[in-house]
Amino acid sequence: MKATSSLLLLPAALISFAPRVHAENLVIWTPVKVSERSYKATMGFRLPAEWETSAGADIGLAASKGGVLLGGSEQASLWGKITKVSVTPAARAERSASVRVDTLRGSGALMLSRSRSWIFSDSLDMVSTRFVQVRYDAVDTRQTSVDTSQALKLIQPWTGTSLSAAATVSGFNGDVTSSLALNQLILPDLNLSATISNPGSSTRSGSINLNYRVSW
Repeated sequence: MKATSSLLLLPAALISFAPRVHAENLVIWTPVKVSERSYKATMGFRLPAEWETSAGADIGLAASKGGVLLGGSEQASLWGKITKVSVTPAARAERSASVRVDTLRGSGALMLSRSRSWIFSDSLDMVSTRFVQVRYDAVDTRQTSVDTSQALKLIQPWTGTSLSAAATVSGFNGDVTSSLALNQLILPDLNLSATISNPGSSTRSGSINLNYRVSW
């Protein structure tokens, strides 16, 4: 009788020592004030596993100074993602597949991506990224398109400076675009970036942006 009681108590003891997953870590809730009168919220859930699964919705809107909603500013998208991350002391690799559907405009996208970051030297980190994206747009003349891209980034972790180069092949005609970008982190929520698109062609263009993110 004592042996039977011990066997019954063993599973309960194992459960009590098993790692617990807190419910708040499974819920995604990220409201963001994009601009003075523009708001966005991401909500959903995640399931931790070898392949982490998450799904949810993005909702957004913008209003005029008088409080009237701006036409066409509404956003209501459903999304889902599965991700596997492998980490070693000197490197990190991530593989993922995601899908997004715009419920208001009837468009959607499926993306497969793979990225790897590692310590290149004592003062530089390196990140490589590759992805394939299939898009569908119900109102576009060519409703389905395929994009492939590859990017390489060098990061100076002590100063928050990064230099990146990217190339993208778009559509079934194989149109190629490229870009060079320099990013400088000024404060945790303040970032300065400069980008040159198609630097080796007559259609090259450039831009400088200063981004500040506020969340609550």
